[in-house]
Amino acid sequence: MSGFALPAAVQRMVDAINAADTEAFVAAFTPEGFVSDWGTVKKGPEGVRAWAASDAIGAGARMTVLTAETEGDTTRIRFDWRSSVFTGESDGIFVVSGDRLASFTIPPSH
Repeated sequence: MSGFALPAAVQRMVDAINAADTEAFVAAFTPEGFVSDWGTVKKGPEGVRAWAASDAIGAGARMTVLTAETEGDTTRIRFDWRSSVFTGESDGIFVVSGDRLASFTIPPSH
């Protein structure tokens, strides 16, 4: 990562994915936090854990942040993703609440 800094909550989530640490991934989110992946929303700790199991950590994911821009509590990134489910570049939107994530959204690419 060069030329930009991620908010600590965002960095913790990226690190958790790359370390295959499900507990750290879930802990990166607020209790009401959610992941929205192309419109499929997984809410709360169990929803976030389920997404991690099916689409991220359980799929052997590696996430590399390519660009990042933060304004207020929202960080928008472009990232490279490698897993058994999806490989390629995507956009991501994080909303930070306090020291944790309120949400991580991967919008449809079209």
